[in-house]
Amino acid sequence: MARGERRRRGAAADGTRTTERAVRGGPARRGGEARGSAWRAALGVVVLALGLGLSGCWLLAWHRARRAVTLHSAPPALPPDSSSPAVAPDLFWGTYRPHVYFGMKTRSPKPLLTGLMWAQQGATPGTPKLRHTCEQGDGVGPYGWEFHDGLSFGRQHIHDGALRLTTEFVKRPGGQHGGDWSWRVTVESQTSGISALPLVSLFFYVVTDGKEVLVPEVGAKGQLKFISGHSSELGDFRLTLMAPTSPGDTAPKYGSYNVFWSSNPGLALLTEMVKSRLNSWFQHRPPGASSARYLGLPGSLKWEDRGPSGQGQGQGQFLIQQVTLKVPFSVELVFESGSARAGGSQPLEQLAGSLLTQALESHVEAFREHFEKTFQLKKKGLSPEEQALGQAALSGLLGGIGYFYGQGLVLADMGVEGSEQKVDPALFPPVPLFTAVPSRSFFPRGFLWDEGFHQLVVQRWDPRLTREVLGHWLGLLNADGWIGREQVLGDEARARVPPEFLVQRAAHANPPTLLLPIAHMLKGGDPADFAFLRRAFPRLHAWFSWLHKSQAGPVPLSYRWRGRDPALPTLLNPKTLPSGLDDYPRASHPSASERHLDLRCWVALGARVLVQLAEQLGESEAAAELGPLAASLEAEESLDELHWAAELGVFADFGNHTRAVQLKPRPPQGLVRVVGRPHPRLQYVDALGYVSLFPMLLRLLDPNSPRLGPLLDILADSRHLWSPFGLRSLAASSPFYGQHNSEHDPPYWRGAVWLNVNYLALGALYHYGHLEGPHQARAAKLHSELRANVVGNVWRQYQTTGFLWEQYSDRDGRGMGCRPFQGWTSLVLLAMAEDY
Repeated sequence: MARGERRRRGAAADGTRTTERAVRGGPARRGGEARGSAWRAALGVVVLALGLGLSGCWLLAWHRARRAVTLHSAPPALPPDSSSPAVAPDLFWGTYRPHVYFGMKTRSPKPLLTGLMWAQQGATPGTPKLRHTCEQGDGVGPYGWEFHDGLSFGRQHIHDGALRLTTEFVKRPGGQHGGDWSWRVTVESQTSGISALPLVSLFFYVVTDGKEVLVPEVGAKGQLKFISGHSSELGDFRLTLMAPTSPGDTAPKYGSYNVFWSSNPGLALLTEMVKSRLNSWFQHRPPGASSARYLGLPGSLKWEDRGPSGQGQGQGQFLIQQVTLKVPFSVELVFESGSARAGGSQPLEQLAGSLLTQALESHVEAFREHFEKTFQLKKKGLSPEEQALGQAALSGLLGGIGYFYGQGLVLADMGVEGSEQKVDPALFPPVPLFTAVPSRSFFPRGFLWDEGFHQLVVQRWDPRLTREVLGHWLGLLNADGWIGREQVLGDEARARVPPEFLVQRAAHANPPTLLLPIAHMLKGGDPADFAFLRRAFPRLHAWFSWLHKSQAGPVPLSYRWRGRDPALPTLLNPKTLPSGLDDYPRASHPSASERHLDLRCWVALGARVLVQLAEQLGESEAAAELGPLAASLEAEESLDELHWAAELGVFADFGNHTRAVQLKPRPPQGLVRVVGRPHPRLQYVDALGYVSLFPMLLRLLDPNSPRLGPLLDILADSRHLWSPFGLRSLAASSPFYGQHNSEHDPPYWRGAVWLNVNYLALGALYHYGHLEGPHQARAAKLHSELRANVVGNVWRQYQTTGFLWEQYSDRDGRGMGCRPFQGWTSLVLLAMAEDY
């Protein structure tokens, strides 16, 4: 709750008490005759006051609810139509569907979508396993992009049992609608010496939203010659599925074809629709070879035969071509833009066959050259295998960039934390979001605090992409300056999210990590970056101001995360999801008296960056406003007063806390929280871990600070945070270390090694190791050792599993959580490059 709202509420209460005092005093002065009329008048005043009060509360609630779902009035950070083919033709098409193994779409609210499914025929009894969307437990893997430049091309490898698929794409600029692109899908066997080569079906599909026109041209035996189409954004276009060949040459391969044409059932239902239609047996009969049965789509290219009217949503079209053949083989899909061919003196050759091969090889060579120029891993002496890890880390992050459009659900801040006032969530206005995602399989959507870390990597590679992403995130700002921490936009994204996480609460913040790449922009001096920052400044200022005011703590210069879980009897320690550190232990008993160390440090960083930005942009009024706040937040005396726990020897949270909490079995409820003695009291929270390091992590301490030495002590102590695989999130000495938070809620930020915070630690150690001070040599030594531990373990796990992981065990280094996690774990590349 904002402090201003408390003041307004206080004024209303005082006014009511004044009226009551006047009512009580009147009759005593006027005697019995006047008593009745005085009481009647007073009663009228009270009724009127109550009526106005209730009306005022309703109006205030209505006002808050409206502002929560109203877009901010500041000018946009990006130019108008910045995603259109007219403004950014080279970014119009892309692999912007990170949740599918392979697919492309346009950066448009109503895009044309293309995608790939596949199935190995006869590998299992019954219907073959249809692969389409990246799933955590489908047995596919490892998979990921070997190369992806975020712009023009990519090459991905997917391991699926006995099969190895390679998906490649190249874009070719031209015309006014985003140009051409081509795919190549190669399927090979991973098992040598097998008696029968696997029979595999590939399903290439295109989906429209209702306004595009698709006209398929059929050839012999169900094979599509091509699909002609037209839309307002793409103009005329043509899709052609080329005849299959043997990998690496032009020798033709025999394929069997099936086709299916339907109304669009909804993007989230495409997989199930195809599964349900794989119910007819067909014969694959290559000339001179034995035949084999396969399940195929019993379709027709007559639109009137597409199925029952009103099927699905009845909007748009879903056209899919199935091609079935024996491995090994390659198939190419070519998209040709009509405007790329208009007015040319010579016909444009189709981007297929040897021309596609040449384009791919040229892009790979350019990627490698740009990669080494940017990150200099070879120059630093890293091995070719380590360089390949760095390339895969970058490519996986770029290949995970998506374009989303839709309306999120928002619950307004009613001004009273924990209020029982029932308010229904409301739809946010339709908005686009161009963003990387943490994990294609588990978190294929935008997360606010993840994205700042993502863009630290992307910015080094392509600053323009980072400007696009930051501009889209700032476009989500509501009238108060709030940005939702998790963005669930569109049907495909919504289908992957549990219902309890769909609603975003407008009172809850998230670490403002978007300021990390902005701080890097300030050091770079790129004129394009400064032009962007000038446009973005009003929105950045509004966002920071909302964070500073809405999350204010109980005393000046203190801050408290709103949105902690209540103290339920099943929770060991109520979680603090808005902090990003979820189950990291906080005060055992949530209260308004809490002071959160990490949040204060984030606000201090934000104030510093905003002041620097305002000064460089000549925004003197904002610099004058923010300067004193930044200076106060960076004063170590204030930090010490609020967060230095002398009895613990570290910085810490403060709140109503006791260590005497544990989960104990209590049938039939299961595990239940039991609070013993000593009883909770206001004190510093003894939870040694990542939060304790934040003044150092964000480089807020002077190199001569007397507090820097103790932080280096606990960082380097294997009894606390140091492990052979990186820094633990929670000290091994903590009673919460490795503890479940409930019977079914395993530890998350309670000991595991996380790459984003380890990267911050490496940057801080590198920073203090290059500044004169009593801890310079020690910081430099710890940086070298920690970097070796972190990079070495990520490399070993990648070699063993083929994945980057969400987190790593501090006990044996194994990857844990979801995979692939090529969001902030891709920071391993910057650690290898020593780029902080």
